[in-house]
Amino acid sequence: MSGETHCPLCAGGEISWYSSDRRRRYLQCGDCELVFVPPAYHLDRAAEKAEYALHENHIHDPGYRRFLSRLMEPLVTRLAAGARGLDFGCGPGPALAHMLREEGFEVVCYDSLFVPDAAALAQCYDFICATEVVEHLHHPGRELERLWSLLQPGGWLGIMTKLVRDAEAFSRWHYKNDPTHVCFFSARTWHWWARRYGAAVEIIGADVILLRRPLPPSP
Repeated sequence: MSGETHCPLCAGGEISWYSSDRRRRYLQCGDCELVFVPPAYHLDRAAEKAEYALHENHIHDPGYRRFLSRLMEPLVTRLAAGARGLDFGCGPGPALAHMLREEGFEVVCYDSLFVPDAAALAQCYDFICATEVVEHLHHPGRELERLWSLLQPGGWLGIMTKLVRDAEAFSRWHYKNDPTHVCFFSARTWHWWARRYGAAVEIIGADVILLRRPLPPSP
């Protein structure tokens, strides 16, 4: 199967077995080090949406707001007042967009299942947020490249996703047990991605990644 012979992030062909459990196999790319689930184990869109509907993420839930603030707080310190952004993969309750609007930022929402506004992906932004999104992407290389293309020079891409440490920890990791989680990034994977796109990268804590699109060279 092509999905087992090529990496969905970098299209590399150096693929090896990484781990397995009673439900799925997990492979790893030898180039970018992404760990991923082969397409044979992916849910269809209806099943994915049913899983997402089980999540209770409410805009005014204090615990959920604290969770999202792990990305929002370091991001907003890097943004100019009134910056315009995209909440990509906002879900049915776009809490992060609401929080950023409270801080004075303009935010557009997009979600392929819940807010499928194609116009949102035809604009440029000062920042883009993707909280607990990239682990769900069936085609992460294509989707991340598209988001990167929507950023203004000097703009920020803020990612929130749990990071792979090693195979032993992975085998016990609760994060891989969600059937909608099909891509697992490590810090090394994000550094690889940053080198490929000429980005500055900062990894904050256990699960926040900030990538900055370079400014054009001075004349």
